[in-house]
Amino acid sequence: MRRLLLCRHAKSSWSDVTLADIDRPLNKRGRRDAPLMGARLAMLGVKPDAIVSSPARRTRKTARYLAGALGFPRKMVLVIDEMYEASPAILLSIIRGFDNQVEQVVMIAHNSEITVLANQLGGLGIDNVPTCGVVALDFAVRSWRDIMKRQGIQAFFEYPRKVRNK
Repeated sequence: MRRLLLCRHAKSSWSDVTLADIDRPLNKRGRRDAPLMGARLAMLGVKPDAIVSSPARRTRKTARYLAGALGFPRKMVLVIDEMYEASPAILLSIIRGFDNQVEQVVMIAHNSEITVLANQLGGLGIDNVPTCGVVALDFAVRSWRDIMKRQGIQAFFEYPRKVRNK
């Protein structure tokens, strides 16, 4: 069994128009929501074997918040350059390359790719994964390379507004 948690980065700031897209930080809401979602994932029993992130500043910071809440060593978060501006097909290729000793992975990337990939892998109809939203999909496969579209079973779909309203 493999569990893939697809996470859209927390809300980012557009206040400094001189920054390149890859350098945009989290805004106040993002800095509030990322720890909230980390705590929610911990409450749901998430224990990742790996956390992978796009190299964008906002995804790396989201990853650090989630890692801290999940007791995952922040220095072990793997930044994969190819995840920045990656198509869903490239993200799927990265997923299929995960080490098979790893059973549970949190992947933090960007929209619309996260929404499209969640829908493709789980056969879902999610309109939009909100910022810092997480879609957890379970796959009854022995190897990451065997993951196919429409094969994932949704374990949960959590996002900050839903968590705050509980």
